[in-house]
Amino acid sequence: MKTHLSLAAIALALAACNPPQEAKTAPESPTATAAVTAANAWCRPSPNGAKAGGCYVTLTATTDDRLTGGATPRAGELQVHEMKTENGMMKMAQLTEGLPLPAGQAVGLAPGGNHLMLIGLTAPLVAGETVPLTLKFASAPEVTVQAAVRQPAMAAMAGMDHGAH
Repeated sequence: MKTHLSLAAIALALAACNPPQEAKTAPESPTATAAVTAANAWCRPSPNGAKAGGCYVTLTATTDDRLTGGATPRAGELQVHEMKTENGMMKMAQLTEGLPLPAGQAVGLAPGGNHLMLIGLTAPLVAGETVPLTLKFASAPEVTVQAAVRQPAMAAMAGMDHGAH
């Protein structure tokens, strides 16, 4: 019985030395609740000699935020781009103000739409490898993902118009 009481006393003493987890957290700052999750990150393989490559990901922010850019060791720059049709022509342009991420809504970057451009590739993006992408946001902390290099799924390509090819 004494052994059980001694063990109980030791357990209570240890518990007293370790405050609850919430007591250890830093005071909440305005950006402490801002967070973005990333899912399904991937990049398209690039041909030898290509100086740019495209990558895609789905982002969900806990509060209204903006994807402003990023970095990768595989390229000189990581930019956020949009694709849009103007006067019957597809045009690509950098989103210099970033891509809006409405709170709680999944925002998909996909072929034929908004995407990440890797500018100044250090080497071709080869199917089967992974590429680290560090994404930067207006409010949320940076998020680093490992993007698989692969061809786009045929289901995603089915809705695209290939008549001009």
